[in-house]
Parts: sequence; C-alpha cells; structure tokens
Amino acid sequence: MTMPRHRLAAAVQLSLLLALPAAATAQTPTQQPEARTLDTVQVTGSRIRKAELETAVPVEVLTREDIDRSGFTSIADIVQNLTGSGAGLNTKFNSSGNFGFPPDGGGVGAGAATVDLRHLGAKRVLVLVDGIRWVNESSGSGVGSAVDLNTIPLALVDRIEVLEDGASSIYGSDAIAGVVNIITRRDAEGGTLDLHYGEYDGLGGATWGADLGWGGTNERAQWFLGASYYKQREIASSKFANASVPVPGTGLSNGSSATPGGRFLFAPADGNNTYGGLCPLGTDDSGAPIPGSATCDITLPNDASFPGGTTIDDYIRFGTANRYNFAPNNLLLTPSERKSVFGQVRFEFTPQVSGHVRVLYNERTSANQAAPEPIFLGTDAGVYNAYAESTLTISALNPFNPFGFDLTTEGDNPNLFLLGRRPVEGGPRRYRQDVKTWYAAGGLEGTFAVGVRTWNWDVNLVRSQSRAEQTNTGSYNIRRINQALGDPAACAGIAGCTPLNLFGGPGTITPQMLAFIQPIVRDESSNALTLASANVTGDLFEMWAGPLAFAAGLEYRKYDGSYTPDPITVAGEYNGVPSGITRGDYDVNEAYAEFSVPLMRDTAFGETLDLSIAGRYSDYSTFGGETTGKVGLRWQPVDELLWRMSYAEGFRAPSIGELYGTLSRFDATLVDPCSGAALPSPACAADGVPPGYEQTNSQISVVTSGNAALEPERSRSLMIGSVWSPSFADEVWWSDRLDLGVTFYRHHIDDAIQAPDAQAILDRCIATRDPLACASYDRSERGQIIRFDDILANLGTIKTDGWDFSAAWTLPERDWGRLRFDAKTTWVTRYELANETGELEPRRPGVEVNNSAIPEWSGTLTTDWTRGPWSLAWTMRYIDRLVESCGGANGFPICDDSALDINGLGSTTYHDLQLAWHNTAWLKGTRLALGVNNLTGKEPPVCLSCSLNGYDASTYDLPGRFVYARVGIDF
Repeated sequence: MTMPRHRLAAAVQLSLLLALPAAATAQTPTQQPEARTLDTVQVTGSRIRKAELETAVPVEVLTREDIDRSGFTSIADIVQNLTGSGAGLNTKFNSSGNFGFPPDGGGVGAGAATVDLRHLGAKRVLVLVDGIRWVNESSGSGVGSAVDLNTIPLALVDRIEVLEDGASSIYGSDAIAGVVNIITRRDAEGGTLDLHYGEYDGLGGATWGADLGWGGTNERAQWFLGASYYKQREIASSKFANASVPVPGTGLSNGSSATPGGRFLFAPADGNNTYGGLCPLGTDDSGAPIPGSATCDITLPNDASFPGGTTIDDYIRFGTANRYNFAPNNLLLTPSERKSVFGQVRFEFTPQVSGHVRVLYNERTSANQAAPEPIFLGTDAGVYNAYAESTLTISALNPFNPFGFDLTTEGDNPNLFLLGRRPVEGGPRRYRQDVKTWYAAGGLEGTFAVGVRTWNWDVNLVRSQSRAEQTNTGSYNIRRINQALGDPAACAGIAGCTPLNLFGGPGTITPQMLAFIQPIVRDESSNALTLASANVTGDLFEMWAGPLAFAAGLEYRKYDGSYTPDPITVAGEYNGVPSGITRGDYDVNEAYAEFSVPLMRDTAFGETLDLSIAGRYSDYSTFGGETTGKVGLRWQPVDELLWRMSYAEGFRAPSIGELYGTLSRFDATLVDPCSGAALPSPACAADGVPPGYEQTNSQISVVTSGNAALEPERSRSLMIGSVWSPSFADEVWWSDRLDLGVTFYRHHIDDAIQAPDAQAILDRCIATRDPLACASYDRSERGQIIRFDDILANLGTIKTDGWDFSAAWTLPERDWGRLRFDAKTTWVTRYELANETGELEPRRPGVEVNNSAIPEWSGTLTTDWTRGPWSLAWTMRYIDRLVESCGGANGFPICDDSALDINGLGSTTYHDLQLAWHNTAWLKGTRLALGVNNLTGKEPPVCLSCSLNGYDASTYDLPGRFVYARVGIDF
C-alpha cells in the first residue's frame, strides 16, 4: 500500500476558504521508508481515527498563525470573514431596542457573536470544542439556539476546523450547514503573555486585552492553564454620518412619529370643531365635507416647550418635518468586557489509559443603547397592550390636558387614536448584559487490542451552563402612565403618583413624574447542557484493498432553558416588548455507526477509492425518533489528483425557545402598500382601508411566539469536489508548490422552522387577497394595522447551492524571502426560501434584505511574504455588488430606480496589512505585530432597508481603519 504524499494531504485542507499558514502547508514530501507509521488523528467530519488527513469531505483548518495574521480579536470575527459565512450576530449589532425580538424565542442576543455558514442561519451550525458540543448562549432576553462564540476566549484556541457540509449522521442535530470545531491548546512549555491594543481611526472604539498562559509536561501529565481579558469601548452612531439619520438620504421621512413635542391624533369632542382649520373634516368620494368627521393630527413646533401649560393655539399640523431622528442615540459599536480563566490537564494512568479534565469560566459584560423609549397610546398604537389601546382615559381634569374633554380609548366611541410622545427627559434606553458561562468536562480515553489490531475508545462527561441578567434603564410602566394621566383625585390615592404631562413639549416631564413611571427592568435567562458519550474506533478486518475501519458510539444530551422577564413585563405593564416566562427542557438518546470501506488500491483505475458510510438514530423526548445517513466517496486516480463527493441527510430539532417561547413582539419596519392614496385600490378597500388613509407609524408591532407542535427540520446535502496538486509545479524554479481546489455544494431544507416575512405577508394579502396572509393581521376602522401575528411553524423550504474555488501558490525561497499566495472564492448560484404557499421570499443571491445579504461572489486573496524573523501579510476581502428594495426611500434621489424600487450597493474590497517580527533570541521568544484592517478606510455602502446605522453590520466592516499593535512574550 502506497501512502499518500504529505503534499497532497495538506492540499486537501486547502480546498475551502482561507489561507493555511506555511507551518501547515509547506510540509515536504515523505522521505522516510514506507514502514513508517503515522499517528492516527480524528478530523472534523469523521469519528474514525486514521493516519490520512484527507477525508471524503473538505475540512478547512485555521491555525494559530492564521488567527494571529488576521488582526481579529475574537473567534466570531475570524469565522464570519470566511467566504462561505453568512449573517452572524456580532458586536456591531446594536441589537436591543428597535432591532426587535426574533420569532424563535432566542431573544436579541445582545452582546453575543455567532457563526452562520452558507447563509442558513446560526442555529443550523453546530459548534464543538475539542469535538464536544458547547452550551448555547443566554442573552438575558430569551433562550438562544446558537452558540455565543464570545464565551470561548481566543487565547484558548490552537486551531479552528470548519466543515461546510451536512454532518447530522456524525454529530446529530444542528449540523445542517456545517460544523465549527474549536481545538484548544495542549502542547505548551513554559509561559506566554500576549498584549494587544487597537482603535478605529477617527471613531475611537478602543480595544485592548491581555492573554496569559502556562503549560508543561512531564512523564505522565500534560497541562495548560490560562487567563484572558478583553475590553472594547463603544462608538456612538452620531460619529458616522450615514448612521446619524433613520435612513440615509431620506431626511426625516422614516423618523418616528413619537416626538419630544408629541403627536396627537384624536377626534374633537363633538366631531365638528376644526379649531380654525387645524383639524379638518373628512371628505366623501366627491370631495364634500362629512359632518362630525373632524380629525386632529397635531404637534407642538419642533423643540418648543410649554412648562406653564398649552392651549390649542400652540399646536400645528403634524408633518414629516416634525418626525423624530432617533438614530444618533444608537451605537455603531457596542461596548464589551470579557474575563476568562481556563485550564486542562491530561494524565496518563497506564500506557493504555489516560484521562483529562477541562474547565472554563467566562464573564461578559456588554451593553446596547437605543433612543429614549417612545410612549404610544391610543386605538392605533398597535402595541398589544390593553393599558395603551383599549382601557385608557386621559382625564379632562388632568391639569396638563389642553383640550378640555376626556381623550379615551374606552367604550364604543373612542376618540383617542394615537398619542406618541418621546420623553427625552428619561434619557436613552440602556440594556446591560451580565453573562456568566461555566464549563466542566472530564473523560477517559485509551486503546485495547482486538486480535492484532488496536482500537481506540473514549468516554466523556460534560456539564455547562450560561446564565445572563439584562438590566434595562430608560423604559416605562404603561399601567402607571395610565394612572398618572387619569383623574388627579384617583392619582392622589396612589403612593408616588404624580399627574403626568405629555402635552408640554421637551423638558416638561419632571423628575417626580419620571420617578413614578420609570422602573428598572431586570430580565434573566439560562441555557444548560448535560452530555455523556462513549465512542470506539478501529479496524475491523482486512479487505482486498485495505482495512475496514469503523467508529461507533452512544450519546446522551439534556437541554434546560428558561427566560424570566421582569415581573412588570409578565403582568403586562411594561411599555416595551410584552413577554411571558419561557421554561422547558428535553433530552435525547443517540447511537451512531460509521464505516470507511476501501474499495480499490493501486489498480489501473487509480491509486485509491474509498467509500464512507454513516448512520445515526436519535430519540427525542419532544418528537420521537429520527434517523439520518451519509455516504461519501474519495477517489485518488493519481498521486496529485483527488476527487470526492458526499450525500448526507440531516435534521435540526426545534430549540427550547422555538418550542416553548411565549408571546413576544418585534417592531418591524413595514411599508403599507395601501398608504398614501387618495382613494384606496379595490384590494385595499377590501382590506378595510378608508379613503385618505396614511400609515401613522413605519414601525408595526408584530407578535411572535413558539410552537410546541413543531417538528424537526430535515435536510439533504450534496458535495462534489476536487483538489489538484500538479507535479509540474512542484519544486521547480518558478514554483515550490501549487494547489488548486473546486467544490460544488447543495443544501435542501424541508419543514424549515420560521415565521413568514411580515412585509411579504402584507404585500401578498394586498396583491392576491390570499386568505392565510390576510388573516395574519387586523386593521382599525381608520385603516391602521393594529394586530399582526407571525407565529413559528414548519412552513419553509430552503434551497441553496454554489461553488468554492481555491488556489494556493508558494514560490521558491530566494535571497529576498519566500512569497505565497492564497485565493479563496465562493459563488452562490442559488438561494431560494419558499413560504407556506410555495411563493419565494425576497431573499436570494445578490440581494440585501432584513439586515443580511447573500453576495453572489465573495473572495479573499492573501499575499504572504516571509524572510527570516520578518513577515508581511496583505489580505484583500471582496464583497460583490448587491441590490435592495428602496422601501421607505421610494421617491428619493438616493434610490437608484424608484420606479422599479431598486437601490444598488456597490461592490466593496477591504485591504488588511500586517507587519510582524519574531525573535527567538529574547527569552524564549518575542513577537511584535503592527497592522491595519481596512487600510483605505472604505465606508460600507448605504443600506436603505437596514434597521440601524445605515449599513449591514453582518456583511461589512465598520467605516474607517482599524489600527492595532500586538506584543507576545514566551518565557
């Protein structure tokens, strides 16, 4: 049997996305006798231990050198810059406040960071640490279904292995889009200290940190202990022009109708008083006034304040110029502080049995900020709160009510349609997260003889928990607002109640008023994982082309999760997002088997042909049993060429939040297609829209919740690829080595768990009068959308396919040094998301939608020069052009084509540069690095449809250069 050359083994690992370091790729061909035995290893994507590094699926390896060269300071930043990555959450998302709650019950994930592969969502990516599952995140606002990579300090990482292929038969649920396996440091002798500092040029956002490690070995033990600290300062949205307005280039058209001066939409007491034309009568189809139909839509002049009280003469008609610009109060970069201690010890009890213990404790303190919380009252408020919508009366006796009659939402003839007030006196909303994650794992592993063969075995026990507390200041108690607006005599009988002034303009809500209506809101959430597993792998017997290898095992997992909102939220008194308590658990028992079958060795048809087969059975306490399988082929016709393919079945079990998540609200920015027409279209009229209807608020409250009847998602994945390492480019004058790779991928997901896109529901109802879509929401008599339900269900089908290309070329070493080029490109040829009716949702390649994009083309090119202790790396990151709907920007010049509702986001290329020096003569080693990410200061393209900051934070860098320095010492 001829063993594959090391050159090809390394080339296989180059077949995906990012550059491999010289340490991993510049191995020389084997010169040892064929009797040499390689250590068996386990590579992500297979449980079978084998000497060969290549498998039937491509696995990308990001080594410590790759990580250091990137200039990034978190695992999330590194994996989110893979060309096959999608829209993962990160600290550029100011994700509380207006960003809203997702429908999966996971909360907003504020301060967390996740990884998304193939644009299939973070919850469809399995994250492992040393081959074992990691606990899902807790955010303080829900029960998450994805791993927060900020709970794993970068200092702990030796390398990251990324498999972008279905692997449920190997690892179980969640491995639909792929697997990220974080391998921790083991081999260390002595201590290390690493310091880093970086800052965004012109913006601030300073980051700094320190990592301390110490490791060693003796005859029977191996250990590594460490501590890590990381600090990141915030950047205000006001520091970036495009983030300082609700939608760039549209003025205040997308600003809020809740203003510091207030917006008051009501009917006069007798329905006929027009207040000198300030509140005109409605008109019929012929344009004639309708008696009794007067409606006021008024506000105070901008920045006007009336501490002594107002009269009707102080008001003006409400218009676009009076809307509130909430954007400068947000954050462009959120603050974060992380502290970690960790360690692992491995001990050899006998030559055949060893054990290990791994522990970690991580604390994260982070924050998000939003504009002062708006107060919306009235029948059109649309906030699913009876205190605001149906049981409110602003008494005529309230000393600040200037209109002389009750403004009410009660009874058969309510006259208060909308009161929107932005109490800037209470300050911005500030959400602080305190997250504590601990992890403890222990296990035994060893070998035993089966005849003349050696088998490997291991058993593992894991217990891990992540707990979060979120403290919210700047919000309001809507029940107390009701009391403070009512009869002053009734208010006087309530401890602390002070009549509330919502009519006087900015500065007229006193500290005494705030003290009664403004609570501190505290929410808690938790996610816990208990795991036990046992595995065995080895060779069963010799076949005609080599040994039949196998792996088999059993695994038990239990998940516990809970979300406990503040008592005022549970009682329905919170002015913000309503929610109930979420609590649930489930467990699963699994068994799997995997076989590697050699079909051919050294024949006329090629050097090797191997078949891999895997199957897994999972028994869930929530929905029962599920079986998945996978088959792969690996064919090496000649030494320098490798072909491989795999076909895999996969599934993803519903998470605790998806199953048991209680009512929550997402304030979606929607464009009502019926708004703005003098006479409604027949479809809009059938939807209950009256003549002259205009959408009051661009943000519509959408209610979501979990669904205990959910079934698992099911998937099919196909991968076909090739790696070619031509011998004519091996150790010649112009090339030391050349590796070329291509991979085709396809994923098909049925029964995808999702809530339909709210805008698509609204558009579909008006366009087709689809009864399912139209039943999802209600309108008031005035046409305003006052109820919008968007509940999770197994209703989606996702299909995506594309190509990965790679090229790695290393030049021979010269007097001036060694030069290496690595290029990675991903081409997404299809992404289709079909809703419950079979219609395609707007998300597809080349389109920006819902704060995430799927670039048709994305790529990286790394040029790496080394000479002695010096190295210089230049990386270019390319993002293809995108288009988006202009949405609320229709009619503005910034929209490229208002008639077709298309706006273009130009292609973007980032340049990263790092100069490094490594000297082994000082102590045990000294490392220095200076770098700049986004060297040219490229600004992200303007996004008209994004929720915050005028750009897509999951796709693009922050504006401006990030300049950093690093110092490392080995001792």
